[in-house]
Amino acid sequence: MPVGVPQPLVSVLTPVFNGEPYLVQAIESVLAQTYTNWEYVLVDNASTDRTAEIIQRYVDKDPRIRVRTNPALVPVIENHNIALRQMSSSAKYVKFVYADDLLFPECLERMVNVAQENPTVGLVASYRLQGDWVDLDGLPYPSAVVPGHTICRWILLGFPYVFGPPTSHMMRADVVRRTDPFYDESSLHADEAGCYEVLQHLDFGFVHQVLSFSRIRGEGITFSRARRLNTYLPAGLKILQRYGRVYLTPEEYEQVLKSRLDVYYRYLVQALLARAGREVWEYHRRALAELGFPLSQRRLALALLQHVRRVLLSPGSELPKVIRLFRHHGADDDGWLATEFREVLEAASHRAFVKWVERQEAARVVAMHAQPRTRNDAAHAVCT
Repeated sequence: MPVGVPQPLVSVLTPVFNGEPYLVQAIESVLAQTYTNWEYVLVDNASTDRTAEIIQRYVDKDPRIRVRTNPALVPVIENHNIALRQMSSSAKYVKFVYADDLLFPECLERMVNVAQENPTVGLVASYRLQGDWVDLDGLPYPSAVVPGHTICRWILLGFPYVFGPPTSHMMRADVVRRTDPFYDESSLHADEAGCYEVLQHLDFGFVHQVLSFSRIRGEGITFSRARRLNTYLPAGLKILQRYGRVYLTPEEYEQVLKSRLDVYYRYLVQALLARAGREVWEYHRRALAELGFPLSQRRLALALLQHVRRVLLSPGSELPKVIRLFRHHGADDDGWLATEFREVLEAASHRAFVKWVERQEAARVVAMHAQPRTRNDAAHAVCT
């Protein structure tokens, strides 16, 4: 920001449960920010390890840090909403950092700069280092601002995902305050839905720099459940139902809905072949019914036939996958099926978006050539 211009207050939030292993690194990453006008609120969700002791040590050192302790354990998304209620009324921006993640030193400064220079921006994201690779990429450099409607439409159509988890983006506080609770507490993936909510009438900002780090999660109760049951599929459908008609044309919405359901049943076929346990089937049966798409035996049978056809056409690549499914014997405790399938889904989404762009470009070229040409256009064509 320009010298002499007051820095707007950023409320940094960490909802945490038993965060002892990495919490110090998360807190130190906030203290190391080049941007200085922040408050830091940690919400201890009735932790049973040394989380409270670690937080108190920092509270005693820095008046910008404070803690709220829940008297009893609450669900993870509810704890996010509790954290949002702790931010100061004077905060202009709100930024999460998870207890096992961290922010790189220029994170707040770079994000605030984009937001301050572009008052229409409601959410700012950046590249992320997840484990040992960089993701949340795909936006062409140097696109610092994209219309919110455009980026949401692109993502729903299959464009590479650039929102990231709350550690990787920052939101305008006044937009968040308008709704309480801000996050949908019935969904483990409410943070993604929150991005679509913010961007309905605002723009999307992006910093082409790696500003956050996320560990590969594999131990938390919430993450383990998401992988074991593959909660990503119904969550994606729910987001499409809620926001698809906001950002897509009716034709695009129907196409994407059909594609998502086809993908969903492809996963159910794999779960069937892997003899997934009762918990998996009951979860998806209930989730589909709640979304208005009761489990269809006919659709499942068609998906199974398509799977058989893929195996017959490409036995070298597909048959080993089927053998692995049969050998897995039921419970997907380590979540490998959901993880593998999510990677396939992301690749398919990317291909779908590329095809959509190609069709749009082809239609534009056809329309351009169909327009009557002026005399200057004709002369230019002769010269070239």
